[in-house]
Amino acid sequence: MYDTVLVATDGSADANRATTHALEQAEQHGAALHAIFVVDTDRHSEPALSSMELETNEIETWGNEQLREIAERADGLDVEVTSRCCHGKPYVEIINYADEIDADLIVLGYHGHSHTGPGHIGSVTDRVVQNAGRPVLVAA
Repeated sequence: MYDTVLVATDGSADANRATTHALEQAEQHGAALHAIFVVDTDRHSEPALSSMELETNEIETWGNEQLREIAERADGLDVEVTSRCCHGKPYVEIINYADEIDADLIVLGYHGHSHTGPGHIGSVTDRVVQNAGRPVLVAA
């Protein structure tokens, strides 16, 4: 049913649950797993000669660590993983990457680190669900 599964992470608890579901789907269907971390350029400036450069680089380093953890988990299940860390608006980058790889399924956490209110889906997840044009599994 699924040949290509995309999971997006921000390292939050819900994103970790989403990773578990994505790994299960990839393993069950023999699918390739793609993992993406997006440095949100609305929250963190693009690296340039500015005071925000260090923070942005730290977020990117942390994101790459999250992606490595996903790859390690997948390795134990014999699931092939391709990782991407990029900069931009998270929902746009997730949808664009899903289109690029022709993902059969996108897996996201219910909300991420920036979520503040209980009982409300995160803005990135909400925008992906509304605009992806393909199945999205939301893990809570």
